[in-house]
Amino acid sequence: MPEPQVPGLVVVTDPASPPPGLEGAVVAIGNFDGVHRGHAVVIQHAEAMAKRLGKPCAVLTFEPHPADYFAGRPVVFRLTPERAKAMALARLGLDGMIVFTFDHRLASLAAEDFVEKILKQSLGISGAVVGYDFHFGKSRAGSPDFLRAAGARHGFEVEVVEKVLADPDGSPEAVHSAATRTALEDGDVARARRLLGHDYFVVGEVIHGQKLGRELGFPTANVALDAGSKLRYGIYAVTLTLDGVLYEGVASYGRRPTVDNGVALLEVYLLDFSGDLYGRQVEVAFVGWIRPEVKFDGLEALVAQIHDDVEKARAILAARS
Repeated sequence: MPEPQVPGLVVVTDPASPPPGLEGAVVAIGNFDGVHRGHAVVIQHAEAMAKRLGKPCAVLTFEPHPADYFAGRPVVFRLTPERAKAMALARLGLDGMIVFTFDHRLASLAAEDFVEKILKQSLGISGAVVGYDFHFGKSRAGSPDFLRAAGARHGFEVEVVEKVLADPDGSPEAVHSAATRTALEDGDVARARRLLGHDYFVVGEVIHGQKLGRELGFPTANVALDAGSKLRYGIYAVTLTLDGVLYEGVASYGRRPTVDNGVALLEVYLLDFSGDLYGRQVEVAFVGWIRPEVKFDGLEALVAQIHDDVEKARAILAARS
C-alpha cells in the first residue's frame, strides 16, 4: 500500500536508516489511534524536547494495529486508519510519521532488540517520549522504566508522560482510545469530541451507489468506511471537506433497511451544494447525532423524515457555528 501523501508531513515506512529530514529525530512512540487529547500531550512533550535539542520531531507508529495482526483479521474499531492518522498528526505540526509494519518479525523482537535495531540503527533517534502505559517488544516486556534505562545506555533522552484526564473537572478516567470507541459505538459524537479534542472524522473516496438519493431529491456522496468500523448506525450532522473547502451536510451511516439492508455505507447529503464528487478524496467530520437508523413504511415516509433530518442538521450546525 502506498504511503499516504499529506502536505507538510514526511511519511516513511520501514526505513533501514534515518529518513531524510528526520535524522536524529525525537520520536513520540505508540499506536496513536484517534490522535486524541492524551496523544496530543505526548506529542507536545516530544515537540518541546525536539525544540530544546534542535532536532526534528516525528511519531513512530505501527500498521496494522497489533491486535489486528494477532487476530489475523480486522478486529479493532480503528478511529484513524493510516491516512486519517497522518492527517491528524500533520495538524499538530509534526515533521514526520514513521511507520513500521507490525508483522512476525517485529512482534518477535525482544525489547532490547527493538531499542537497538529500530530506535538506534534504523532511526538514530535523539530522544523518545511515550505515555505512562506504553509497552513494547516481545510479550510487551519493554516498559517505560525499561526504555528509560535503555536510553541511558544508548545515549538518547527518554520522557514518560503521565495519564491525561478525560475532562478538565478532574475525572479519574484517563483519555484513551477505548473510551472514544465506546462513545462512537453509542453514536455519542459529542463525547467522542471531548475525548479526542477534535471532531471524529473519516477519510475516503466518493464511490458510486444506487443513486436512489438523487431520485428522491437528496443526492449523496457515498464513502465506504474502514472494515472494522463500529460507528453506530444512524443519522448525523456532518461537515465534508474537499480541497480545503468545508461544506455542511447530513449523513446516514448504515445498511438502508427501507431500501435494501445492504453493506454498511456512509451517505452524505450536502446542504446548498451541487456538483460531481465521484472519485474525489473527502474528509467527513461528525458534528452531532440526530437519530438512529430505522426502517420506514415506504419511500414517501423516508423522504418526509429526510426533510426533518435536514432541518435538524441545519440547527445543529448553526449552533456549532
